[in-house]
Amino acid sequence: MDRLASELDFSLADHEDRLVWIFGSSRSGSTWLLRMLSELDGTVPVDDPHLGHHLGVWRPIPLAWAAADAEPELTTLNEVKRHRASYFFSDRYEDAWKPALRQLIVARFDAQARDALASGSASGMPLVIVKEPGSHVADLLLSLFPSSRMIFLLRDGRDVVDSWVAAHRPDAWAMREGAFAVAPERRETLVRWLSTVWTYRTETVQRAYGAHEPSRRVLVRYEDLLEDPTVALERVCATAASTRSRQSSSRSRSGTPTPPCPAPTRVPTRRSAQRSRAAGAGVWPRPNSGPCTRSWARS
Repeated sequence: MDRLASELDFSLADHEDRLVWIFGSSRSGSTWLLRMLSELDGTVPVDDPHLGHHLGVWRPIPLAWAAADAEPELTTLNEVKRHRASYFFSDRYEDAWKPALRQLIVARFDAQARDALASGSASGMPLVIVKEPGSHVADLLLSLFPSSRMIFLLRDGRDVVDSWVAAHRPDAWAMREGAFAVAPERRETLVRWLSTVWTYRTETVQRAYGAHEPSRRVLVRYEDLLEDPTVALERVCATAASTRSRQSSSRSRSGTPTPPCPAPTRVPTRRSAQRSRAAGAGVWPRPNSGPCTRSWARS
């Protein structure tokens, strides 16, 4: 009982280094990676909190890629308004709102961690691993949690766009989450928008990665993860997860210690209607042929 009470006192406010972010574009294998990392002892997986979609509203809105008289330049509301004193997240008053925003995020993730501790799905000092699809605010989140750790999951943008276009089919999983079925004649417009989003997010995460403490960051390419999950996971665990897997508390039958990383799981089967959609590296030219490929090249 005393041990459980002690565990339930856990807070990221006091243990910021137990917070791990998975940053990068959505449709980059992040669900698969989170699923494997969830096998680590004490892991609390947080799947898609969408902080970036609340804190980094796109400007202009996506409609501009279909209606503007010239190719729009993507940014966020924060970037447009940050120098205005009356804007809520103004640079002038960041000393007031940044600590409060950090406290809000801590309170939310703490609640999920305590649920996991109380249910027994996590124990000890939990490792809160957050898969954040809105990674275009990675720099802001890392400024709030400078001692947290980050995994930069990078995938070829052409394959990312192909995966997202597939999610806009009438029978796709994304229909249940507010997406729409793209009209054939608007497919190129969708590709242009998604290509621009991938570029913006990737550049933002690259800058955040470059500014973050080297011992607290790791870059993993999806293509490497797909080719040899064991090696890629070992790199991730060495930097982002200084804990042992659920299997590692015992020894194997041969008497040797079990590895500190979870055993890789198979990449999910490719099905257009599934949320998890595997794709071989470099398959993009077939579905994105013709004008769609040219749109990607322009982006």
